[in-house]
Amino acid sequence: MILFSCLNSIKIIYLLKIILILLLLIISGAFLSFTERRILALLQNRYGPNRVGLYGCLQILADMIKIIFKEDWTPNFSNKILFNIAPIIAFNTLLSVFAILPITPQLMISNLNIGILFFFMMASLSIYSILFAGWSSGNKYALLGSIRGVAQIISYEIFLGLSVMGIICQTGSFNLFDIVYYQYKNYWNIIPQFFGFIAFFIASIALCHRYPFDQPEAEQELIDGYHIEYSGMKFGLFFVGEYINIIVLSSLIVILFFGGWLGPFLPPIIWYLGKTIIFIMLFFLIRASLPRPRYDNVMYFSWFICLPLTLINLIITAFFVVFK
Repeated sequence: MILFSCLNSIKIIYLLKIILILLLLIISGAFLSFTERRILALLQNRYGPNRVGLYGCLQILADMIKIIFKEDWTPNFSNKILFNIAPIIAFNTLLSVFAILPITPQLMISNLNIGILFFFMMASLSIYSILFAGWSSGNKYALLGSIRGVAQIISYEIFLGLSVMGIICQTGSFNLFDIVYYQYKNYWNIIPQFFGFIAFFIASIALCHRYPFDQPEAEQELIDGYHIEYSGMKFGLFFVGEYINIIVLSSLIVILFFGGWLGPFLPPIIWYLGKTIIFIMLFFLIRASLPRPRYDNVMYFSWFICLPLTLINLIITAFFVVFK
């Protein structure tokens, strides 16, 4: 009876930990929308949102209320099943990825031995949300946006994986916790894998569909890409999901290349959050700084520049690991 009671207590604590982490992730993703608008306004010498609450801090609350009470409209000419499933797939795959990220040794949902493989599996599943959203909308702009999005993700995921393979060769593990522990025993992976870091960061921007890789959602060309027919909470899932994607990929960069929560003096959670926030800010600064290239140049950059260079990086890393 005592054992049964203890097991129930452990399950409740584990469930509360999951709910807390995922709620904080969703709230952080929503708040990043306001943060980005303020940063872009500062860099572009304008005010940005500053009316709702102190310095506009409650603007995100107003936006959430607006999205919740907007009509959740489904076009008559759409495939209703796929149209409704697409935002759910997009949102759930991102939340699932965050479940394997070790924030600190004590603060993680699941310590998977195949954590990196799980990340790539979820990233591959997210392609279906883009494909379903574009095709099921029955809109030519949405379809073109989804075709661009799928092609871009497939192209950049390849060398994203190759950039991570160098770290796997060094550490000998797919487990994210083991990768951080390796950096604790040796040195941060940014030192031997600097080019792998650059490739991973570039691919992360492309996977998030951020400037300069926002061709799937280019407003001047495709109005809003595969989002065009979505409204209400369905659009909200895509919208918040984009910022959660930034948080997830920034967290992965920190874990893989910058020692995760490792650092002197301060608590591990402070180091983890500080490093992650730096890379989130980099996403925003790049959006404010760079123009959008032509779509064929984006594909050329992936297949003919980044892919060969990441292959060379992997071969060199494997050579040093084998013959060290």
